[in-house]
Amino acid sequence: MRGFVYMVDKHPGLWDQCLRKIEGKIEADTYGTWFAQTSSSQLDARLALIEVPTSFFVDWLEEHWLDLIRSTIKEITSWAPEIRFSVKKNPPASAGAPLDFSTSDDSAARTPAPPVEPVVQGPVSEAVFPLNPRYRFEDFIVGESNQFSFTAAKSVAESPGATSYNPLVIYSGVGLGKTHLLQAIADHCVRNGTAGRVVYTSAERFFTDYLKAIQKQDTSAYVEIYRNADILLIDDIQFYVKTEACQRELLHTFNTLYQLNKQIVLSSDRPPSTLKGFEDRLISRFQWGLVSDIDRPDLETRMAIINQKAGDHGVRIPADVARFMAEQVDSNIRELEGALTQLITFSVYKRAPVSLEIARDTIKSLGRVKSMTSPAISISEIQRRTAGYFDISVEMLTGATRRQEITTARHICMYLCRRLTQAPLKSIGTEFGNRDHTTVIHACRNIAARLSTDPDFQVLVSRIQNRVQQFVSA
Repeated sequence: MRGFVYMVDKHPGLWDQCLRKIEGKIEADTYGTWFAQTSSSQLDARLALIEVPTSFFVDWLEEHWLDLIRSTIKEITSWAPEIRFSVKKNPPASAGAPLDFSTSDDSAARTPAPPVEPVVQGPVSEAVFPLNPRYRFEDFIVGESNQFSFTAAKSVAESPGATSYNPLVIYSGVGLGKTHLLQAIADHCVRNGTAGRVVYTSAERFFTDYLKAIQKQDTSAYVEIYRNADILLIDDIQFYVKTEACQRELLHTFNTLYQLNKQIVLSSDRPPSTLKGFEDRLISRFQWGLVSDIDRPDLETRMAIINQKAGDHGVRIPADVARFMAEQVDSNIRELEGALTQLITFSVYKRAPVSLEIARDTIKSLGRVKSMTSPAISISEIQRRTAGYFDISVEMLTGATRRQEITTARHICMYLCRRLTQAPLKSIGTEFGNRDHTTVIHACRNIAARLSTDPDFQVLVSRIQNRVQQFVSA
C-alpha cells in the first residue's frame, strides 16, 4: 500500500541499522541503486514507512526486495510491522525533459513520433558501445542450422531500416551464435558506413541506463543514445525487466525508431510469442518484421567450426580428431570451443601433436564421454521402433496424415532422429516424406517444450528412446 503520510521517526537510527545489515547481504551496486537513497519517517512495531525517490522505486522494492526488508527489520528489532512505501516530497528539479509516456496505447504505434535531431560525435559511423572484434560475419561459420538467420542478418547490415526485416528477431538456445550475429551486424554497419549511429547493448544495460536516467531526473543522455540510433541492437531481450514503466519505455523507444525507419534488431532465447511477462502490444511489435531461429549445428558445421577455431590458434586438427570432437560435443558452439581449447592445452602439456588419443583424454576430462564402440543408429531403425511402439506403420508415421496421435508420434520420432543420429536436418526431413528442414526444427522444439513441463511425456519419450537403443546394442 502506498501512502504520503510523513511522521517523525519514533526510533531514530533503526532504519540506518537495517540499511547497514542489508548492505552486507547484497551486491554493492544493487545496494547503491535501490537502498542508498531510501530513508524512514516511521519505524515501530506497528508500521515501517520507507521513503523512496520515485514511484518506480515503490514498484521495484515491493516486487523484488520486500522479503529482505521484512526479514531485516525483524532481525534488528524483532518486530513484524506493516511495510509501506512513500515517495519523498519535493524531489530535485529536473535537469532535463522527462521521457514521454503520454501515448502508450496501440494507436500511437502507427503515429510518427516527433523527430529528434541526431547527435553524432566522432566519425560519421560509430558504435556507442564497444564490440567484440571476433564477432564479425567473416568469422561466423554458416551451416544448414543457421544459414537463414545469417542471410537475414547480412541483409539488415547492408541496408538497415530499408528491408522488410524490421524488427529482426533472432532466437536460439545458449551458445549457438545469436550474440555473434548481432555484433556482426553492428560491426558491418560501422566498418562500411551503412548506419551512422550504431547502438548495440544488452537488455540489462538498456534497463540500467533507463533507471539511472530516472534517478537523476535527467533523461537527455538516455534519449540521445537510444532514440537517436540509426540501428538499435538489444541482446537477450528475455532478460529485460518487465515492470510497467520499463515496458512503456521499451515501447516508446521502439515506436520512435520504427516510425523514423530506423532498424531494430533483437535476440532472445525463445520465440517472441513465448516470452513471459511482456505486454501483448510489445510481443506484437517484436513480430512485425522477421523472426528467425538458429538451431543446433549439424556434424559438418561443428567440424568446420573446430577447424576454423584451431586455425585461429595456429593449430592443425587431423580430420579424424575433428570428427571425433564434433561427435562428442554437439550441444552448442561455446562448449565446442571450450573443448577445443582444452584439447590444445592437453597437446601442449604432453608435448605431443594433436591426436585421437589426446582427444579422447580431453573428452574424458570434460566428463562428456559418449560410447565409442556402440553401432550407429539409423533414421530408418528409429522410425521402425517408434512406429512399433505406437502400433502404426512406418508409412503412416512418415506420411501426410495429421491426426493428433500420428503427428505426436511423428514429432517424437523426428526428435529422436535429431538426438540419436548425426544426420543433418535436411536428411531427416527427406526421410519423413521429403519434408522441409524447418518442419523438423518445429517438431523438435515442440517435443523439447513439452518435455520441460510434462513428466508423463518425459517417461513416454524415454521409453521409446530406450527401446531404440536397446535394440541397436543387442
